[in-house]
Amino acid sequence: MLDFIYYPVSAILWFWHSAFGFVFGPASGLSWVLAVIFLVLTLRAALFIPFLEQARNQAIVKKLQPKVASLKQKYASDRTRQATELQKLYKDNGVKTFATLIPIIVQLFVFLGLFHVLRSFDRTANLGHLPFQAIKTPMSPEQNATTPNYVFSAADVRSFLHADLFGAPLSRTVIGAGDPLATVAAVAIPLMLIAAVATHFTARASLGRQETPAQFAFMRPLSLWAFPAAALVGGALLPVAILLYFVTNNAWTLAQQHLVYRKLDAEAAAEAKLVAATRAATAPKPGAKPVRRRK
Repeated sequence: MLDFIYYPVSAILWFWHSAFGFVFGPASGLSWVLAVIFLVLTLRAALFIPFLEQARNQAIVKKLQPKVASLKQKYASDRTRQATELQKLYKDNGVKTFATLIPIIVQLFVFLGLFHVLRSFDRTANLGHLPFQAIKTPMSPEQNATTPNYVFSAADVRSFLHADLFGAPLSRTVIGAGDPLATVAAVAIPLMLIAAVATHFTARASLGRQETPAQFAFMRPLSLWAFPAAALVGGALLPVAILLYFVTNNAWTLAQQHLVYRKLDAEAAAEAKLVAATRAATAPKPGAKPVRRRK
């Protein structure tokens, strides 16, 4: 159903695995680890401009809050007129309402695509008891080893199933690890902690620049604590390869957020300096007589 997502995602993953496989060998676990990491970096780099526009929109919306509050008070009894005036205010100031949703939607589809592609390397019943891991028609290990996975050949499938990070198979989860539980946990738990910490600090930086309406105040503790906790607890259900995705994605978000906010602060400071200089240049000098315009 989502093949238009699965094939491009698997193609990018295949490209990076082939590139790193040329250096480290296609059967190397490092080739697969770097392929997952660079898949994330490739897609997030492509989304940098939309993220920058999203941040600029948020900055403009924050700056317009006094006018928004005034319009809401002025047209409190006329919701239709209020919505029209707010839409006009945003349009006049260059706010693109739906632009803020693009990075979120794309990242959601990318995650679904990557999750499905990585899960499809193992179509046996090994993970069938875990949430979101059930396979409608499980294959035998022999069938799975000879079945391609989107753009990946059967040889690539076998290579992934044998790939590991510090001894932890990339296709295994903490809960469904079986015999190598200690090894998988030793790799997965630090990844889960890093993902949770990055999620917390990303939310803290974002909320620090936003004015949360009273009706959405409950989102603050959720963003700061509940979502990082969910990343920590839910990580036990995710394969090591997916945890690599989360760590890379969250680390990128945190670093990107810092750079973008610093850029926006510099732009705002430069704009304020320009406005102040313009006012100083056009203001009448002390003691000067006002110039009367001729009719």
